[in-house]
Amino acid sequence: MAYRNGTYIAFDGLGQVNPTYSDFRYYGLIEAWAKNKNIHFKYINSHDKTCAVRDSSLRSTLEARIRERLSKSKNMVVILSSDTRKTGSMLSYEIEKAVDYYKIPLIIAYVDYKIVAEPSQLFNYWPNSLSARIGNGTVKAIHVPFIRDAIIDAISQFSVSKLPKSSLSYYNKEAHRNFDILNSTGMFRNTWK
Repeated sequence: MAYRNGTYIAFDGLGQVNPTYSDFRYYGLIEAWAKNKNIHFKYINSHDKTCAVRDSSLRSTLEARIRERLSKSKNMVVILSSDTRKTGSMLSYEIEKAVDYYKIPLIIAYVDYKIVAEPSQLFNYWPNSLSARIGNGTVKAIHVPFIRDAIIDAISQFSVSKLPKSSLSYYNKEAHRNFDILNSTGMFRNTWK
């Protein structure tokens, strides 16, 4: 198996031709963080490890490219929004392969939340493929708000050789304070942005 040092970023394209109308915009934001010289954030993008494909490519071509990228990945960021579909997107395939075949830990990033304290309450965001793997415990995942410092920390911390403890792991109250998203008097519960 190839050296696994990349981070695979997955999201639902929502069937949109214009990526700005899909969750692709959050992928673009992560890329902007990585390119910003004022932000200490370095990661190896698994999407850069293979040649590009278009959403209009044959499904078999897309799936082959996904498998090739996953084989070189140490972790996977799964971007979830209130628009994420339960079924019918390549995101489901990506989750299935990442967990079932490549044993990659997932960093589940919720774009609508600034605090994730009880991930089990966010089940409405989960595609069916993720819900099933959380339910049967086959996935190792850390659930985080879509906040730069939380995502950067999770990418640097979790890998195929250092998995989150369970399918419903999350950062504690102190970590949220360290990410500057919770003050000392704030309530530690799932909180909308």
